[in-house]
Formats: sequence, C-alpha cells, structure tokens
Amino acid sequence: MSIKSVKEQFDKIAPDLKIIEFDEPTATVEQAAKAHNVEPGQIVKTIALALDKPILLMTAGDVKIDNKKYKDFFKKKAKMLSADDTLTCTTHPVGGVCPFGLPVKIDIYADKSLIAYDLVIPAAGSRNSSVKIQRKRLFEMTKAVIVDVTKK
Repeated sequence: MSIKSVKEQFDKIAPDLKIIEFDEPTATVEQAAKAHNVEPGQIVKTIALALDKPILLMTAGDVKIDNKKYKDFFKKKAKMLSADDTLTCTTHPVGGVCPFGLPVKIDIYADKSLIAYDLVIPAAGSRNSSVKIQRKRLFEMTKAVIVDVTKK
C-alpha cells in the first residue's frame, strides 16, 4: 500500500500536492536533506510510538526526543514501535513513515521544533519519496496536536 495510499489521499483532499520520488533513498534525515538541498531541520521525522495505542510524532529532522519532556506530557516512557508493527499500523516502512495514507485513524502529534520552518518535507510512504508542504497545512491536514517533547 504505502506510497499508493498517500497518492490516493492526496488525489481526494490535496490534488495540488505532488509526491517527489528519488532514485536514491531518502530514508534518513541526512539523505533527504541532501536530496532536497535543505537544512536537516526542514525534514520531518515521523516516528511511530506506542502508548496505549500507536501514535505518530512528527519532529524537525535535527532534534531528538527529550525523555523527560516526553514522559511529562504522555505520562509514559517513549517506546518506538518495531519495524513490523510500524508497517502494520501505518502501511509505511521505517524510513517512509508519514502521517498520510494511513489505514486507520492514528493520533498525530507535531513537536514545536517544526514551527521554525514554513516549508517542511515529510516522507510520502516509501523510503525514497517525500512531499514539500507548508508547515501550517501539514498541521491542519493531520489535525496534529502541538507538543514540546524534543531537544537539540
């Protein structure tokens, strides 16, 4: 499913958004920043985490989860889903996880680290695809809850 489900969602709700596919992988922040010729912070890391149910956390590419802040907000220690569980709940492989084209509703959070950028670039469902999108639109489309759970 993956990139196909993202394309299907965009066709329905955002036909102006175009998925960019590269010949080389863009699965890491460094790879994606180089491919797009942007600062690493503009690359959106979308991390699948386990609370009582799976959630997605979007952060700027140049930050890390701050365990204390995360636990203070979510009342649990940060625990990433396994690659298999991530694929099962999102249909996207690790390195291509994004908040689009999901098979079921998943709560989505956006770290305030993304606020520094007007244009951001999340993956688009595969390890070599992405989409350029205005941060505000990304937040609106995903109905993301803004949180402060990272550090530089």
